[in-house]
Amino acid sequence: MEGVLGQSMFHPGASARRFDEYYRCYPVAMMPGPERENVNHGGKVIMPPSALDRLTRLHITYPMLFELHNGARERMTHAGVLEFIAEEGKIYLPYWLMQTLLLEPGDLVQIKSTDLPPGQFIKLQPQSTAFLDISDPKAVLENAFRNFSCLTKGDVFTFAYNDQVYEMAVLEAKPSNDKHAVSVLETDLEVDFAPPIGYEESQRTSGTTTPRSGVSGMLPSGGMLYPQGTMAQAINYAAIAPESTEAAAGAKAVSSNFLLGGQRLNAKKGSKAPTPKPSTPAPGASNPQHPPPVRRTNGPQPLRLPPNQLFFGYPIKPPKKRDENGKVIEEEKPRFQGTGQTLRGKKKEFTDSGTTTSGSEAEGPKGKERNQKSHGSGRTLGGIPR
Repeated sequence: MEGVLGQSMFHPGASARRFDEYYRCYPVAMMPGPERENVNHGGKVIMPPSALDRLTRLHITYPMLFELHNGARERMTHAGVLEFIAEEGKIYLPYWLMQTLLLEPGDLVQIKSTDLPPGQFIKLQPQSTAFLDISDPKAVLENAFRNFSCLTKGDVFTFAYNDQVYEMAVLEAKPSNDKHAVSVLETDLEVDFAPPIGYEESQRTSGTTTPRSGVSGMLPSGGMLYPQGTMAQAINYAAIAPESTEAAAGAKAVSSNFLLGGQRLNAKKGSKAPTPKPSTPAPGASNPQHPPPVRRTNGPQPLRLPPNQLFFGYPIKPPKKRDENGKVIEEEKPRFQGTGQTLRGKKKEFTDSGTTTSGSEAEGPKGKERNQKSHGSGRTLGGIPR
C-alpha cells in the first residue's frame, strides 16, 4: 500500500517525488523535419515520449514546468514543454536557452519538474534601440508570450517580428521567490520597460534668447540683451498690435496711395504729396492708451440693397485665350456668310413667242397676261376647219 500511494502520505514532511532526468541537448534547428521558427524563439522544449510516460505516472499537474541545470557551468533557468516527439535520450532547446545555460550541442542537461507562482510584474530591457521602432510593442509582446510558459530573472530571450529578431532581458520578476521565476500562463502580467542598451536621451536646449550669463556683464557672441523686462516691451508690441491706431494708419497708407488724396501729373512746383508714416513704429515709442480700432476703408464692403431686391451675382466674363508669349489670341470669324447658291436652277417655261422664261418671270404680271392669252382657243393638228 505504501508503494502504491507513495511515501508522502504516510511520512509527514517527506518530499514528494519529482521528475529528474539527464538528456543530451541539441538546438531546435537540428531537429528533423521542417524548420519551426516559433519553437526556436519561444520558451518551451521538446522532450522524448518516455518523459511523458514518466510524468504521467508521477501525476505531474498542468502546467508542466521544469528546471534546466548545467552542473558543469553552474547555470540554471526554467522552461515549459511543447511536445514529446524527440528521440530517446535527447532534448531540443531554443538557441537562446542554450546560450543562457552555456551549453554546446551534445552536452548533458539535467531536467527537474517544478512549480512556479503566477506572475504579476516583470521588468524588461531591450538589448538594442531597434525595439523603439515597433509601433505597438504591447501587442507584439502579447503575441510573443504565447510561446512561453515561464520567465526567469537574468534570461535574455528572443522573439521575431517583421523578419527581425529582437533580444529582451528580464531584469525583475514578481512575486519574489527563491527561484526568481514566474509563470506567464493564464495570468494578468504587468510589464515595465527599462531604457534600451545604447539609448541616449536628447538634451533639450533652452529656448530663451538671453542667457543668464549675459546679465553679469559679458554677453556671449551673437546674443542680445534687452533693457526692457519683457519681450513685448522690447519689440513695442503695443504699437504694432492689430488693434493699434498707428499700425492701421500705416497699413492703410502703404496699401493704397489714392486714399490720401488725388495726385496730378502736371502738378505745380512746390506741391508735394504727403509722405505716409511707416507701418512699424520705432521701438520705445509705445502707446499706453489704446483708442478704439479705426474702421478700414480699403477692404471689401458689405452689399446693401434696397428692399424687395435680390443680388444674383455679377455677369461671368470668360478669360481670353493667350498664347505662350502671353498675347491674346483673336477668335476666328466664320468664313462663309450670306445666302446659299445652288448650281441647279428652277425649270424654265415656254411662251407663245418661242422664248423661254424662268418660273419667277412666268409668275410676274407680264407672265400672267401671256398665260391668259395662251389659254385661249385650243388648236388640234388634225381638226377640220369650220
